[in-house]
This record gives sequence, structure tokens and C-alpha cells, in this order.
Amino acid sequence: MPKICQITNKRANNGHTISHSHKISKKVQKANLQKKKVWCQKKRQYIRLLICTKAIKTLIKHNISMHYNMIISDKL
Repeated sequence: MPKICQITNKRANNGHTISHSHKISKKVQKANLQKKKVWCQKKRQYIRLLICTKAIKTLIKHNISMHYNMIISDKL
């Protein structure tokens, strides 16, 4: 499974590390992905999603989970 958020499609970003002497080396900035169990009322079962923390905060803040007939669980 690739390291991509299943809701927002957020993925790793390529960046640079710059030292004090201004040497530049490449680095990868990874997305903060978490595994979450979501209850889907249509399927009547839990679905495991790999989503970023920004998507979790957005779902909780705007109560979008009720719009998609899903309930976010704190348990894994």
C-alpha cells in the first residue's frame, strides 16, 4: 500500500536540508498518516483507512463523517 492519504491524496514531498555551511542535500517530507477505523453504515462494517491527521481534524470539525454515513472511532 503506498503512503498516500485515502481521502485527500496527500503524499510525500521532496525538499532540501540546508546546513549551516549552506550545503544542500535532498530529503523527503512524509505525510503524517494514521490508521483509523471508520464505521460505514451502508456496508454495516468497519473500514480501515490510512488518512492524514489534517483529514481527521477536518472530519471531526465539520462533522463530515455524518454526511458520508461514517463514524470515526478512536480504536484501531
